[in-house]
Amino acid sequence: MTLEYKVSAEQALQKLREGNEKYLSAKTGCGDISPEARKQTCENGQRPYAVIVTCSDSRVIPESIFSAGIGDLFIIRVAGNVIDDHQLGSVEYAAEHLGIRLVVVLGHDHCGAVDAAINHDPEGYIRFITDEIKTAIGDETDDYKACWLNVRHSVRLIEQSFEIHREEEHGLCVIGALYRLADGKVEFEI
Repeated sequence: MTLEYKVSAEQALQKLREGNEKYLSAKTGCGDISPEARKQTCENGQRPYAVIVTCSDSRVIPESIFSAGIGDLFIIRVAGNVIDDHQLGSVEYAAEHLGIRLVVVLGHDHCGAVDAAINHDPEGYIRFITDEIKTAIGDETDDYKACWLNVRHSVRLIEQSFEIHREEEHGLCVIGALYRLADGKVEFEI
């Protein structure tokens, strides 16, 4: 399948930066969520310009953080923004079938999953998440540093995927970012 790439990784990153700048002073959402946008994406399909792999935390709302509307972002959410085969499959789908050229792993400070990995020994299915985060952060106990280490680990896992390597030939870029809960600023690491 030959795809026509509408937005390069550089263009997508610029859109995310500009959207976050709008968000920092916004009182309401800035993205297009109009009935016309819903109708257009229903009839013509989605054309997102970036994949955002992020935490399930209710305070992290990628469409708002980046002033995006319906059909703009392909969001993959999982507690602690950890990566497994399901997330990799979703990233591969977005790159191969939707032509997205930018993947952002968006962590955030004060992450409950990272805190659980540092300070607790949970049971049940939560352990799958915290064990992955423990692998990422090692002995780090500083919240901010641990959150960044966790983001970088997820970026590496995506980059190491065979299919993702294949997409890199077409300009796919994978980067990390950290959302600051207190002020809404996103720090990108390129």
